[in-house]
Amino acid sequence: MKTRSLTFQTVQATCLAAAIALAGAPALAQAQRPADAAVVQANTGTPNASDLLFEQPQMKNVAPGTTLTYDYIRRSGIEKGPFGPPLNDRIKLNVDAAAQPENRNIRVEMFSGANRFPAGPFEDMPGNPVMTLFLEHHLGSVAKVLMANPRYIKNGIRKALRENATVTPVQATFKGKTVEAWRIEVQPFVDDKMKDRMRGLSNLTYVFVTSAAVPGELLSIEARSKNAEGGELLEEQLSYDQNAG
Repeated sequence: MKTRSLTFQTVQATCLAAAIALAGAPALAQAQRPADAAVVQANTGTPNASDLLFEQPQMKNVAPGTTLTYDYIRRSGIEKGPFGPPLNDRIKLNVDAAAQPENRNIRVEMFSGANRFPAGPFEDMPGNPVMTLFLEHHLGSVAKVLMANPRYIKNGIRKALRENATVTPVQATFKGKTVEAWRIEVQPFVDDKMKDRMRGLSNLTYVFVTSAAVPGELLSIEARSKNAEGGELLEEQLSYDQNAG
């Protein structure tokens, strides 16, 4: 499959269809970092969350021949385990040179063994596809558990990232050094008109940490939800393996 650009808005054909078929972070402290002028909102100096995550050339700082490795964890305390057993695996991006100097061809290893999930490859990619791969896999699982329309959930996340996300300049630790980063947090469904049908998952919170100092720019993603007693309904994490690449 040849893909010149990948966004959370347009990747459904590559990942969501497969997800539906199969379904049936570092310590942070506040600090400012310069933002790409293309994503800085007027009058605030803060980037738009959706643009920052899905419209930037994150792969330009990844040398061809590099393998980016991300550790993935999913667990849930919901009775009868509708999300399946706990999963601890990895996503690997094998990065090669592309036609455009700042873009990359990317081969994906999404999980291992029996957990293997079809994804990619992506050709001449400016952005990091792992963020979209994580979200599409996540929303496919959530839609299955809620017996909901995946498009409704996807549109809710998309709208929230565009309009209601909190974007904060922070510092993070990367390979023993302090780097400037952005922390993005959003709760897409907390005021949703259908939240009473979401089995307590209406408080799903998404947290992203990105930094231009990190190859591929993504440090971590977390999607989490707890019940009123503090019980874990869902916890999903993706984090850049700083020891692997």
